[in-house]
Amino acid sequence: MSIKAKQKTLLVTGGAGFIGSNFIPYFLQNNPYDVIVNLDKLTYAGNLNNLAEVADDERYHFVEGDICDAHLVNRLFREHKIDGVVHFAAESHVDNSIESPDSFIKTNIEGTFTLLEAARMHWLESPNHVKAGFEHARFHHISTDEVYGSLGSEGFFTENTAYAPNSPYSASKASSDFLVRSYFHTYGLNVVTSNCSNNYGPKQHNEKLIPTIIRKALEGESIPIYGDGTNVRDWLFVLDHCQGIELVFKSGQAGETYVIGGNNEHNNLYIAERICDLLDKEYPKSAGSYRDQISFVKDRPGHDYRYAIDATKIKTDLSWTPQENFDSGLRKTITWYSKKYQKV
Repeated sequence: MSIKAKQKTLLVTGGAGFIGSNFIPYFLQNNPYDVIVNLDKLTYAGNLNNLAEVADDERYHFVEGDICDAHLVNRLFREHKIDGVVHFAAESHVDNSIESPDSFIKTNIEGTFTLLEAARMHWLESPNHVKAGFEHARFHHISTDEVYGSLGSEGFFTENTAYAPNSPYSASKASSDFLVRSYFHTYGLNVVTSNCSNNYGPKQHNEKLIPTIIRKALEGESIPIYGDGTNVRDWLFVLDHCQGIELVFKSGQAGETYVIGGNNEHNNLYIAERICDLLDKEYPKSAGSYRDQISFVKDRPGHDYRYAIDATKIKTDLSWTPQENFDSGLRKTITWYSKKYQKV
């Protein structure tokens, strides 16, 4: 088979963000014949420095723009003959969605609709009739476990859990999930969706929990923890997530959803204390422990108590297995941020 026949051209949206900027180098390295077009608006969460390792790769193309810009999106589909979409682009910070929900509605719902319409027009002749050359074109929608709402002290989210979003962010992501589902059932568009737990690792924005803890600790500032610190999340190392995304994109069943979690449940206070303990060993203070900097702040409105994922489906159907346990991933994360904050 020729290189051209093997080659796919993926449109990756939001590729300058946290997960996208980890996924693009990972995918290009694993797929030497494929091309990626990265469409990113470069809001506060996007950083092209995180893609320096692929900036000169002839198989990588960056386009600054908005996924809500239908003219631009359709031009990219047409000019690059896009036959795959991995859709990361989203407003994703819950606190920001509480303060300014309008941008979440526009980007997460309208933007997803714009992309789906472009894929439908370029890949399908009519409902359930694929254009020649696009028989294997696929749209992979990246979503979150927050669409399922909040768990008590027991139980797990699965692909069959009813949706119950509790913030403007999770409500907008739930809406985008339903749009993707509708394009499969109405038009026969080849779509897959994955809903992941909290990611951590290199290249995450400073405002997120783990980078905030590391940064505040190293800078000698108060480490803020919401409420009493008992809110629980399931933590997934970002490169393990990238592996899962690739498997779902390549081998997932059309129309299906796959939940991806790290099986690392910890509350926020434990996260802060564990990071402080690791920093005490690697970058000890002249006096005392980094734990001394932990403080508790007023809880945010509608703060979900617990998220946890049962990832049996992706493990069984697609043979996905996380490579990092929580401590090994956390050590790699601390090393990366310590270099970023010039502490090593």
